Amino acid sequence: MNDETRVEWREWGQAAFDEAAEADVPALLSLTATWCDHCHEMDAETYAEPRIAANVNDSFVPIRVDVDRRPRVRDRYNMGGFPSTVFLAPDGRVLTGAGYLGPDGMRQVLDSVRTMWQTKGDGAARVPRSLREDDPPAGDLTPDVEAAMLGQLTETYDEVAGGWGGEPKFPLPDALEFALKRDREMALRSFDAVSANLLDEYDGGFYRFATERDWSGLHYEKLLDSNAALVRAFANAYLHTGADEYREPAERTIEFLTTTLWNDDIDAFANSQAPGEDAAHGLDATDRATAPEPSVDDGVFAGSNALAIEGLLTYYGYTDDERARRYAERALETLRTDLRSDGVVRHVHSQPVADDDDPTDAESACLLATQARALSALTTAGSVLETGALADATTVADATIDRLRDGESFLDGPASGVGLLERPLRPLDSNVALADALVDLAVLTGEDRYRTVARETLESFAGASDRFGVQIARYATAVSRLLEGPLVIRVGDSPGSDLHRAALRMADHEKVVVPAATDDLESGTARVELNERTSAAVETPEQLSERVRDVLD
Repeated sequence: MNDETRVEWREWGQAAFDEAAEADVPALLSLTATWCDHCHEMDAETYAEPRIAANVNDSFVPIRVDVDRRPRVRDRYNMGGFPSTVFLAPDGRVLTGAGYLGPDGMRQVLDSVRTMWQTKGDGAARVPRSLREDDPPAGDLTPDVEAAMLGQLTETYDEVAGGWGGEPKFPLPDALEFALKRDREMALRSFDAVSANLLDEYDGGFYRFATERDWSGLHYEKLLDSNAALVRAFANAYLHTGADEYREPAERTIEFLTTTLWNDDIDAFANSQAPGEDAAHGLDATDRATAPEPSVDDGVFAGSNALAIEGLLTYYGYTDDERARRYAERALETLRTDLRSDGVVRHVHSQPVADDDDPTDAESACLLATQARALSALTTAGSVLETGALADATTVADATIDRLRDGESFLDGPASGVGLLERPLRPLDSNVALADALVDLAVLTGEDRYRTVARETLESFAGASDRFGVQIARYATAVSRLLEGPLVIRVGDSPGSDLHRAALRMADHEKVVVPAATDDLESGTARVELNERTSAAVETPEQLSERVRDVLD
């Protein structure tokens, strides 16, 4: 029994659903996160109430899932945020669901679900639409995709407060990066809004989001994945502007990641920092130094670590910052040696690679989001740090294609497991992230088959691209890079030479720099390519800059 909540929570697995079937009662699935304040509030105010806890324990089979540790469960049962409170038939189909429920709301819902079950049984259960409609609408890739996304950004841009949309306000790093090349003024005003409102000026790092349109009502939790993505975005804004006002937020966030979130025992980054007491964030520096430190979830997740590696190496490529390089190298070594086996990157550091034949472990075996992020980290390392990372990138790409490709797009993981895990899910964001990384891999390795897979993956969603919101701006970025480029700079030197470092700092963050391109380049020379245009070889950073301008004009 959980002393904090008084509810006798079961682990996610077949045993819990078998228990519900045998007792002929619904399951109550609670989706929570360690960093989620409302989750802890619901534990203290709702699940700790003795009569509610007794009602849950007597009439339901309660199951608790940490959404960071079981992302496939999260993606199938999320009710729009956390906590999610989901009532299930014993076969895993959904009866009904809600978000946060206080004591009064929970009593009403428990009574309603009990009545529903007694009168309709599993006839009231349903499969969510995202799992019923398996095949996404395919289409052709055209420049209209990029134009439509820019139109979405322009239409939803907040002229007063910056950023996109009304409330809540999220930082949206993919949208920031897309806009950076296509509407610089809109992008930089949004970067300014994010740094002014979400950056923790005292400890560094970005808060997760704001509840109000004017960026007030901050949620103070800090997640590794969003902070890592913002390091990359702000580094790219610095590349385009040369302004310290974009470099410094990235630098401060790297300090936060490499101190507060660094797990020295594993040589990797921890998952998140809880929000702590709201009042503490308004204290001056002296008082804040004596305030209790918010707790840290020490879990090490491969996907978010891969994002951090990519962000730190991007920043290092533009600045030569040794702190960023050192910690990126340490985390990269952990990713490559401890978390990767035969091209499969396990989701959690402490968790063994799951057996595909064991349905109870299927949600942790070869996850698309983890594979895509790891591939992007390895291609970035191959471009910035050392070309040996490309062999590992190739094994990750091949394993992902072999295990998860179904038709011309990718499933989020093996289509097997408990509850709705057996239902195929093709997450757009992870498909796009993988396709974008495959574009880089094709350039870096010269293997056109990866570009073909990237194109087919993006085409498989293109029929709905005119309806994509700004949260999916990376789709338009990937399509643009596939159709128009990307800009490629080949360098005959190994990583670290003056010419290689100059290539990394050419002001197009969507480019691909290929070091050690000695097949057709002499040492000490570089060449610029964009589609069918190819420059003559150059020998100095100044000449390289001129060639880049010529090719882009």
